[in-house]
Amino acid sequence: MDGCLVVDERRRLPGRGAWLHPGPECLAKAERRRAFPRALRVSGVLDAREVSEHLGGRAVNGPGGGVSPAQSETRKQVDPS
Repeated sequence: MDGCLVVDERRRLPGRGAWLHPGPECLAKAERRRAFPRALRVSGVLDAREVSEHLGGRAVNGPGGGVSPAQSETRKQVDPS
């Protein structure tokens, strides 16, 4: 799955990873700033669909996409495999 970000819950996948707060607004900001390609040292656009689905399938810019206090203390690692 080249060009796709995957969630590495167990933090065991080989290669570089990137940390992301589990809120949809953080994902939207990272995509807008093109943070994933820079953090993962890859060129081109990366598909963050799986990460978005993992965050609960909430629309990134939709209503009710806030982060609860419990979520704000947890971060997820993504891998570009």
